[in-house]
Amino acid sequence: MMNEAMDQTGGSAVEAVAASQNGRSVVVTSGLAKRFGSGDAAVEALQGVDVAVERGRLTAIMGPSGSGKSTLMHIMAGLDEPTDGTVAIDGIEITTLKEKALTRLRRDKIGFIFQSFNLLPMLNARDNIVLPLTIAGKSVDEQWLDNLVDTVGLGDRLTHRPSELSGGQQQRVAIARALVTQPAVLFADEPTGNLDSRRGQEVLELLRQSVDRLGQTIIMVTHDAHAASIADRVLFLKDGQIVYDHGAMAMDDIYDVLRALEGFCPADGAEFLMDLCATVGDAAQEAAAGDGNGSHASSSEREVETQ
Repeated sequence: MMNEAMDQTGGSAVEAVAASQNGRSVVVTSGLAKRFGSGDAAVEALQGVDVAVERGRLTAIMGPSGSGKSTLMHIMAGLDEPTDGTVAIDGIEITTLKEKALTRLRRDKIGFIFQSFNLLPMLNARDNIVLPLTIAGKSVDEQWLDNLVDTVGLGDRLTHRPSELSGGQQQRVAIARALVTQPAVLFADEPTGNLDSRRGQEVLELLRQSVDRLGQTIIMVTHDAHAASIADRVLFLKDGQIVYDHGAMAMDDIYDVLRALEGFCPADGAEFLMDLCATVGDAAQEAAAGDGNGSHASSSEREVETQ
């Protein structure tokens, strides 16, 4: 079955959850499910996702369009509620929190980077960076800010407003803003999506440095194999389930897995690819049987609802 993910990281889901209890894991999901709609039109965006994200590592989430990767990130970050299952961030189970407590947790424990930079045009770079602290009424740790500014390479741009910065520089400001509160986890949603290849590479290098130099935990949703190749771990989703879980991967290997998930299987591929193709093929047959009974929504409906 597809929910029995092909785990190449050397540990089971049970071991990963146990690791969270001694502080090794920052984000842990258990039995995570998300359903849109009801009856014959119901779409299972996530189906029993168990995953633990280790502290101080960069984890990439990939999958075909409609696989549920963005839904997974939104629920892990407390931006959406699951239909079933639980999410814990830094030892706090968030799925039962009231809205006020959840807002406070997002402010204190979570950083966000999106495709759009969301900078305030009337503020300079420094004021945009420290804005989360200003809103929270907290003082700025100047030593941490200096370290952060040095890491993102904005020392000579702090007095510039967004309109005076390039796209890459604006994204650096957005990354620094996400890191200024020293969050337990940073979620990055297609962080290079609006950048050209050169500036996108700069942002990827910065994310990698944030992990290596600052010890930041990052979860990145991306469709870009090159972006995912900087990760310490890559999770692949298909139809709302983790079907392949691997440590650091080369870009070509990531492409091979993505092609396999789309049903393009090499005749003489590596053993893990052939196993993955067989798993995907079995699941497709099950889905086809379900469609014949009217129990699944169409692929176009799934793509719209779950990407």
